[in-house]
Parts: sequence; C-alpha cells; structure tokens
Amino acid sequence: MAKPGEHKTVQVRILAYTQEIGWRYVSRAEAEAQRGFDSDGATPEDRARLASLYFGDLLHTQVHAFNPKYKEAEGALVGEFQRLNANIAGNRDFLAYLRNQGKFFCAEKNRELDLQLIDYGDLNRPREQWRNVYEVTGEFYVHSGRYGTREDVVFLINGIPVLVIECKNATKDEAIALGVDQIRR
Repeated sequence: MAKPGEHKTVQVRILAYTQEIGWRYVSRAEAEAQRGFDSDGATPEDRARLASLYFGDLLHTQVHAFNPKYKEAEGALVGEFQRLNANIAGNRDFLAYLRNQGKFFCAEKNRELDLQLIDYGDLNRPREQWRNVYEVTGEFYVHSGRYGTREDVVFLINGIPVLVIECKNATKDEAIALGVDQIRR
C-alpha cells in the first residue's frame, strides 16, 4: 500500500479549505501566465528564472482602484518591489508597503501621497463586498537567481504573495527542518 503523500493529505486540503472561505483558486498554468514565465525554459525552475513574483496586471488594476491619482505605468510598482534589497531592510520596506505606508508622487498635487495596496476594511465587510482580490495557488515556482524552488501553497492579495506554506508529509523525518530549509532558499 502506498504511503500518503504531502500533496493529497495536506496541500489539496488547504487549497479546498481556502476556496470554501472565499479565496479564488488559481491554477499553476494561470499563475505562470500571470507571472510571465518563459515558455522556452526546459524545467519549471528555468521558466521561473526571470518571472515576476507578482500577478502584475491584477496588482496594477487594484492599485489604480484604491489610488485614483496613481499614474505610474503598468509594471512600475513591480519594478520598485524588485529593487528592494533581499535582506532584513528590504523586508522592512516591503512590510511598510503592505501596511499601506508606501508613497507615490502625485504630479497633480505636486507631492507624495500614501499608496494603498490592501483595503483592510474587508475585515469588516461581508464577502460579497470585499474590495481586495484573494487568491491561492499551488506549485508556485520561484528562482532567486541562485536557487530554483517550488512553494507548495501561496496566498496572494491583489496579486501580491503574502503567505507561503511548505507542506510536508507527517511521516517524514525532520519534516519541519526540511520545510524551513526550503523556504530559506
């Protein structure tokens, strides 16, 4: 008899539950298309080498909906995120954006304005009135420039990945340590 695997016993259940609570499931193929995967790559890691971490079109649409005076070109904000340092300081700066503490220059007012990425008012609204787009996907390939890896489940709000879950089979020795090592890469 085959041992239960992490995909069937953990990952599929997480994806099903998130859909039950209102998150939209995005297939791997759709997620890769939204992220701009290289169709000529031999492996998923190769196709992910230059891909974005973000669903750029959705992010741009949501930023414009929340910030009508935001006039930057599509892709400008993703480029700004990609220029953040890959260290604790960059994490701090990205967290400030997620807390709606980022800024953008408004030529009309000739000053910087607050940049809203997430409408936290959704916490007090019924699901049918949510303004954010909540999505979940599995098999999310990323490439750091040095390592390629596959994240089991990724949650995105308005096209921004906000949570990664690395699933491990309960029967696997040192499963937590293995998962932590994967996420560190």
